[in-house]
Amino acid sequence: MNEIQIGVVGTGQIGVDHIKRITEHCRGARVTAVSSRRRAPAEAAASICGARVEDEFEALLHAPDVDAIVITSPSQFHEEQVLAAIECGKYIFCEKPLAITAEGCRKIVDAEVRAGKRLVQVGFMRRYDKGYRQLKEAIDGGTYGRPLIVHCAHRNIAPHGEFTTEMSITQTAIHEIDITRWLLDDDYVSAQVMFPTQTSNAAEGLRDPQMILLQTARGAVINLEVYVNCKFGYDIQCEVVCENGVLRMAEPSNLTIRSNAMRSVALETDWVLRFIDSYDVELNAWLDGIRRGRIEGASAWDGYVAAVTADALIRSQKSGKTEQIELDQRPLLYLS
Repeated sequence: MNEIQIGVVGTGQIGVDHIKRITEHCRGARVTAVSSRRRAPAEAAASICGARVEDEFEALLHAPDVDAIVITSPSQFHEEQVLAAIECGKYIFCEKPLAITAEGCRKIVDAEVRAGKRLVQVGFMRRYDKGYRQLKEAIDGGTYGRPLIVHCAHRNIAPHGEFTTEMSITQTAIHEIDITRWLLDDDYVSAQVMFPTQTSNAAEGLRDPQMILLQTARGAVINLEVYVNCKFGYDIQCEVVCENGVLRMAEPSNLTIRSNAMRSVALETDWVLRFIDSYDVELNAWLDGIRRGRIEGASAWDGYVAAVTADALIRSQKSGKTEQIELDQRPLLYLS
């Protein structure tokens, strides 16, 4: 395959960012068509790269100059659009969530299995972050023994728009759900949510912060603090306690300032800046997979597991108890 021609559906912030990214930072790829529910944003996004606008997703999907699809539309449309793209045999990059229900994710898994080939990559970009990759390499190397405990924190200045207690799982913790499973190469068997003292920073009806406990099949325990109204910055932490050492993810290297008898380092203020480089690596890896005919990033199965885990955590929010996580048998397509 020479130049990979891409159709993008959805022209919100992440869709526009991906169009710029493909245009400016991706090798041998070009956005040829853009589709959105609203014409004006689609035209503005298309002007970035000289693409045309298709009013309907179906027209974009079946266009002869579209080899692969990037889906950045609202979450409720992902399932239908991914299934249609699989039916057409197109490669797909879908921003998380793969679908808004575990059942929807399972339908996508089944469709891909019937196709007999991995066509879908889910946008869990942390797998391409330098800090997480260093952690993964150290764990897999075995020098420090088995991982026993993982301490994580996911802190935001404040949520955007209307935000619910459940969204702290489905929109925020979902990244740690995927990345810690990837780091440990181990599935979860149980999930629990606890609510510490309520912050006065949160809007009425939103319970914040939350503490999450996950246990894996091999016995490792992950504790995750989710605090979406911390006010001071966007702060992502990960520390892995192994048998013979502790591995802590490096902080992003920002400027250190000495002034007024103080030493300070600026924190990032949103996720786009914190993970901007990993998005570039992620999309280039997806394109490389298309060229090889083998997608190796986060799979439809990974999207399904994340959704099942999130469902268990939401049950725990309501029950106050530890909830069991039961997964379907993993298809052979995702074992190699």
